[in-house]
Amino acid sequence: MPSPQAEPEAFAARASVVHTAAGALLVALILVGLYVGREILIPLALAILLGFVLGPLVTRLRRWGLPHLLSVITVVTLALGLIGGSFAFMASEVRELSAELPTYQQTIKRKLTDLRQAIRAPGMFDGLTRTVTLVQREASHIAEEATATTGGASRVQKVEIQGESRSPLSRALDGLERVASPLLTAGIVLVFTFLILLDRLDLRDRLIRLVGGNLHRATDAMDEAGERISSYLIVQLWVNLSYGVPMALGLWLIGVPGAFLWGAVAALMRYVPYVGPMISAVFPLALAFAIDPGWSTVLWTLALIVALEVISNNVVEPWLYGSSTGLSAISLIVAATFWTALWGPVGLVMSTPLTVCLLVIGRHLPALQFFNVLLGSAPALDAPTRLYQRLLSGDVDEAVELGRELAQAADSLPAFYQDSALPVLRRTVADYQTVSTSEHRLRLITGMEALLDELHELTPLPPEPAPTVLCLGAQWEVDTLAARMLAHALALEGTPARADAALASSAESLVDITGPAPRAVCLSLFAPKPWRAARRACRRVQRRWPDARIVVCAWNLDEKALADPALVETLDAHAVAGSLVEAVLRAQESLGATVTEWEKAPVPPHDAQRLQRLRALGALDEPALRELFERTAQRAASIFDVSAAMVTVVTDKELRVLGFHGALRTAVDGQDVVIDSGKPLELPREQALCGHVVARDEVLLVPDIAKDPRFAANPGLRRSGLRFYAGAPLRMKRGGAIGSLCLLDTEPTQLSERDLKLLQAMAQDLMETIAQHKPHADVEAADAESPEEPKPSATVGQVVPDP
Repeated sequence: MPSPQAEPEAFAARASVVHTAAGALLVALILVGLYVGREILIPLALAILLGFVLGPLVTRLRRWGLPHLLSVITVVTLALGLIGGSFAFMASEVRELSAELPTYQQTIKRKLTDLRQAIRAPGMFDGLTRTVTLVQREASHIAEEATATTGGASRVQKVEIQGESRSPLSRALDGLERVASPLLTAGIVLVFTFLILLDRLDLRDRLIRLVGGNLHRATDAMDEAGERISSYLIVQLWVNLSYGVPMALGLWLIGVPGAFLWGAVAALMRYVPYVGPMISAVFPLALAFAIDPGWSTVLWTLALIVALEVISNNVVEPWLYGSSTGLSAISLIVAATFWTALWGPVGLVMSTPLTVCLLVIGRHLPALQFFNVLLGSAPALDAPTRLYQRLLSGDVDEAVELGRELAQAADSLPAFYQDSALPVLRRTVADYQTVSTSEHRLRLITGMEALLDELHELTPLPPEPAPTVLCLGAQWEVDTLAARMLAHALALEGTPARADAALASSAESLVDITGPAPRAVCLSLFAPKPWRAARRACRRVQRRWPDARIVVCAWNLDEKALADPALVETLDAHAVAGSLVEAVLRAQESLGATVTEWEKAPVPPHDAQRLQRLRALGALDEPALRELFERTAQRAASIFDVSAAMVTVVTDKELRVLGFHGALRTAVDGQDVVIDSGKPLELPREQALCGHVVARDEVLLVPDIAKDPRFAANPGLRRSGLRFYAGAPLRMKRGGAIGSLCLLDTEPTQLSERDLKLLQAMAQDLMETIAQHKPHADVEAADAESPEEPKPSATVGQVVPDP
């Protein structure tokens, strides 16, 4: 009989098979439905895409006070007139061109004759031509002999089957059917578009209901997905027009017949990835070949096409899209093949817009995120996970190459250790007892050692005096690897340090360490509960080097555990750190050094103009404005759920707080620190993070100040006990930013990309309100900018712009 434990496993296996089969059946049904229902789905898809393009126009008319129904009728009528006029113009161009084509026959024959004579002229291919002719002659002789041997074959009688003669009425009905079919499709598209624009909000509500789950997330997903799709389609339309209109004008100036027709074809075919522009270039080149007895028209046409391609791909598209991620190149080609197989030529033209829609929906709807993974060019794995996977696979060269790329992309090598290498070791420890095998552990250790060796060679250090800091692992080899990173980071910061392979948990290994006694010892631990091991290691280190100060680097402890003031006494250590930056600072402090290296707020080149604009605003502490600033700060603190928020301006020397809400309470060096509206955070300009926001004129996010190498040693921030900062600039169109709307907290906090956009939008709204209160100052709020997206890991085939 099967064991009781085997029954659940067998049931789970059968359930997995059934689940896979059901998924495959569902995919098959969807594909069959797309193919069988293409007569209805193609007009519906066209109507949805038109709805995304025309929706912003309807919204604009409604904001101008026009009723909703009248707005929809107006937009649909204008779109119908524009599309109908374009098709009528193209039809007239086709008629004129077809009437002129017979006149170009002589030119085409003459050019072909010249080409044939040029090919047959004596030259480098004479030997090849004679050889081919000889082979053809011999092959014909062999065929004739074979025919004679078999007695000859009877000649095949040609038979022609003639159909029944059709009446003029039946031929007229066939012609009417061919004309009526596209007209009927256009009518269906028109009706669908009208209804989608008319009931857009109701359709959105129904989709949100179908998505289900969290109403906040579903609403945000639908809104942002709609904005991105609409933005992409509008931008793509402008890109195509910026290509098609110059093409038409250029061909008209060159003298190619049907110039405006080929311009329209070029604009339409740019929806087809890669091959579309090449197909659209064939027609004007063929006509240029036909109309001119010489070659100048062909060369001018080719030069025009190449120039427009270069300008469009390298200037127009980057300028209009302003983004770096989107569809990967391979997904673009697969999508074009897929939609062409299902819906024919119409599917080929619509393949890119339809696939972009799927990508954007996959980005924002959790249930459909597989579309984003399959189709997108953004990295499917974050940097630490990619490095961890390369190490697991055992490909040391590939792992080292990726590590070098990540290290070069980071702000500094210690930043790479903090953001990428240490998370890899944390995951190694987490998987140690669960999923990793002995072979996996060996690959991880050897691969990481090779990577650290490579990074040490890339950043050689000058000869220094005897190391004053000794970095040791406490229990495992991963602890020793982290100790090597810490020693390298300390050396790069100017503190002589070295790492030893000995483990602090072994008293015998500590005895074998030679050289001068260290002034400080940093113990590296990855154990999730390192109390006992750390205490034992600290005591052994104290017995070995009684005068050394001990810094325990507990890489896996959470923020709450590290903030416990009794932790240092519990471990018998002098300091405890949870991050690489903090460990470097604590090690330097243990040596009695005053850490002064931190990034001061720079002064932008246009600061004189900025200060002039700030002075033009006049007094900003009048009651109405102060109430506005405090209300904005209160709203920001409430929306983002942080301890405090404030509105500031940056003068030539200091940070001035115009509005403050909330309170920051913490302990620094055993003393209570309170920052509130009665005692706001006012700092010199060089110490204020708002100064960095003003200098960069962009959003600044610092999730944990104590772990950020740029600001961890900032004396003003350390005295305040501040751990989290996020600030958005208060921009003017001319003169730069005058200050910031910022969020503060004494606990590390993380904000999403959407949160940063919202903070930026609130800062923009505040600036617009200030401009209304100060009309004489000629102040105008600048447009908000979007944060940078992650660098793509795949070849980008189609960029998707921000809304």
